[in-house]
Amino acid sequence: MNEFMREAVALSRKCLEDGTGGPFGAVVVKDGKVIARGSNRVTIDHDPTAHAEVVAIRNACRELGSFQLDGCTIYTSCEPCPMCLGAIYWARPEKVYYANSREDAAKIGFDDQLIYDEIAIPFDQRKIPMLHLHSPEALQVFEAWSNLDQKIDY
Repeated sequence: MNEFMREAVALSRKCLEDGTGGPFGAVVVKDGKVIARGSNRVTIDHDPTAHAEVVAIRNACRELGSFQLDGCTIYTSCEPCPMCLGAIYWARPEKVYYANSREDAAKIGFDDQLIYDEIAIPFDQRKIPMLHLHSPEALQVFEAWSNLDQKIDY
């Protein structure tokens, strides 16, 4: 097994042994060195977004002083869930390697299939309804952003 994947898996095992969250770990690598680590902290931090990949991405971005992971690779102990996948695409690393599959995760109670299914369903038919409340004021904020001369696109 690759040394970086070995570290991601070790983080997942430590999470399991310490009882700090689900059995998931991730590392972010740049130029052949680990620049950030993350393990699942959902239960200990009372934060449903504190998945290993998201924690690792946050730590790496702080380390780099950037909101993107240019030139980085993520190694994670499990195939990213839909939320983590979204965070990965926003962070734009070059590559992601994962160990366990989402099918493996589902077998132990971490089944994300509902979310994958819900994405394809019209908003008004989802288990958690998504209701559009048109707001001219909200649109004005978007227009003001669009007209800014000095903004950081991402």
